[in-house]
Amino acid sequence: MCQLLGMNCNVPTDVTFSFTGFAQRGGKTDHHSDGWGIAFFEDKGLRHFVDHQAAVESPVAELIRRYPIKSKNVIAHIRKATQGIVSLQNCHPFVRELWGRYWVFAHNGDLKDFRPRLHSHFRPVGDTDSEHAFCWIMQELAKSHASVPSVPELTLTLKELAARISPHGTFNFLLSNGQALWSHATTSLYYLERRYPFGQAQLSDEDVSLDFSRETNEKDEVAVIVTSPLTTNETWTAFGKSELLVFCEGRRLDV
Repeated sequence: MCQLLGMNCNVPTDVTFSFTGFAQRGGKTDHHSDGWGIAFFEDKGLRHFVDHQAAVESPVAELIRRYPIKSKNVIAHIRKATQGIVSLQNCHPFVRELWGRYWVFAHNGDLKDFRPRLHSHFRPVGDTDSEHAFCWIMQELAKSHASVPSVPELTLTLKELAARISPHGTFNFLLSNGQALWSHATTSLYYLERRYPFGQAQLSDEDVSLDFSRETNEKDEVAVIVTSPLTTNETWTAFGKSELLVFCEGRRLDV
């Protein structure tokens, strides 16, 4: 299965530390070597990088590790191909526009017999089950709401849509429009919330640690969502089965 990493913050924050450990899972500490990608929101703008090379070998991944792009919402993905060939167009995260905003989606899992009819302008470019599911979600969101709804309204709609897809297989995903970060798990997904007082964190995939108290201020709040815990000395909370959570301004919202 693939690997997911999401970050949601109340102020623009760089993801260098988490991505350093996460990228090791793309061919070094794990066997996910069929491509990778990452997307950073900057207000309504988006920086989007994908590569069909393994993350541990990719020059683009090395750029991300060394270039501290700051963002309030980040989604990254390391691919282990289950459906679709190893190619650039099949690398997550995928991007679409709806209601004048970019939407970013990444999926970990394998969906069987889920190819519903797509009858709007949302169409897959590649041939993965993941991109087809994303296009269907975008189509159904556009049908359900005439314009961009509130985060709580979107959350309720996404819960209904996720429940229709989940019976077809493993459906762990991250989704963001730059306002919030939605996360859904059918198997493995974890999250943590970092806020004051900040401490030191030790990566589990790389011999690297960081004292966040030196990099942050008292008002900073950061939520990190990942397939399996990135650090060894922090408390990660597991998602429940078929649980969809939404994070906004670095905090989990109760919706």
